[in-house]
Amino acid sequence: MANNWNTLQDWDKKHVWHPFDLININQNLAVEKAQGCELFLDNGDVILDAIGSWWVNIHGHAHPEIASAIASQAHNLEHVIFAGFTHKPAIELAKSLLDVTNMGFDKVFFSDNGSTAVEVALKMSFQYWYNKNKPKTKIVAFENAYHGDTFGAMSVGGRSKFNEPFLPFLFDVQFIEIPTDDNIESLKIQLIEICKNNDVAAFIFEPLVQGAAGMQMYKAEHLSSLIEIVHQHEVLAIADEVMTGFGRTGTIFASHQLSVNPDIICLSKGITGGFLPLGITLCADEIYQAFNTDNPYKIFFHGHSYTANPIVCAAANASLKLLLEPSCKLNIERISTKHTAFVQEISTQNWVKNARSCGTILAIEFQTNTASSYFNSLRDDLYHFFLEQKILLRPLGNIIYVIPPYVISDEQLERIYAAIRKSGELVVR
Repeated sequence: MANNWNTLQDWDKKHVWHPFDLININQNLAVEKAQGCELFLDNGDVILDAIGSWWVNIHGHAHPEIASAIASQAHNLEHVIFAGFTHKPAIELAKSLLDVTNMGFDKVFFSDNGSTAVEVALKMSFQYWYNKNKPKTKIVAFENAYHGDTFGAMSVGGRSKFNEPFLPFLFDVQFIEIPTDDNIESLKIQLIEICKNNDVAAFIFEPLVQGAAGMQMYKAEHLSSLIEIVHQHEVLAIADEVMTGFGRTGTIFASHQLSVNPDIICLSKGITGGFLPLGITLCADEIYQAFNTDNPYKIFFHGHSYTANPIVCAAANASLKLLLEPSCKLNIERISTKHTAFVQEISTQNWVKNARSCGTILAIEFQTNTASSYFNSLRDDLYHFFLEQKILLRPLGNIIYVIPPYVISDEQLERIYAAIRKSGELVVR
């Protein structure tokens, strides 16, 4: 088998275009199977997955209940066009999501991933005002935001090297800083000024934690005050919970920590427990009613071939059931508590620029001679260091983050923390 894997990996290296190839200077590691928080490689190594495989896995790899739900559904109905047809898995999922969000949403729109969930929200917002004969063309977003890789999602993301080749094709967005104790009052004044001309369609944000920006965290009370302002100026509030949803920030959704509800919420990543891709956009009934018309030119012209795929919906239903079990809540609380304690312990180290946590999300920013950035040269050293420790941590430049599956044990968490302590030697030596 080893020889066969070597041949396959050679072919892979020549012909398969992996995302963000530069960080993987060596061959991509070959995974034969996975279980719980562990990845079993072809060479016998076992890697501890400390990032939930890009933040999607919340219940552990190959969870038997989700796998069983997928297999059962595959033998019954694998797919059907969702335009003009419906099915039980999609209906059950939609109902459960409206119940568990409990934020006044009334409509559920299915798509394929986080980027498309955001695209749907943006198109929905623009057309909502268009259909009401109040066309609004501006979006407000936070600096350094990341909302996906499709063109609308890139447009509302922070301008950086990630999207520099596409800048001529992105629509204009008014960016504001994320709120802090120091800038919140001036930020409110700025936002009022931006909204006063009544041409802003929506305000989009990653609630509480900006993921790709380096797990930058901010207070719920500050975000709530900004949402109140946009609502006062008839601007829709879009919560991009693609990363923060399904327990990551300590509550089922980060928006549950706000004192005012968003009008639209975007979901993906953890929604299926890491098994299959799915995007969901929820909105209030008031938004839907602007499209509920006999005029064929005012319907929402958006749909995907695999919209509401029954197998994917079955996986999401099984994952949501697991998330709502008391044991899962206890695991989220346990991880959150341990992260908080580790932040307090490690913050005094001279190689730590900043340590922070929010629920099950832990971020450690390393002190370096250059600015914190995704392209900080420490990235590759840290990545390979942790792989040598048999731990998968994928640094955002000089920032490492831990977002584990909720089934991770205390022993596995301590192993990650110990490796982080040891990684400090990379900086201070």
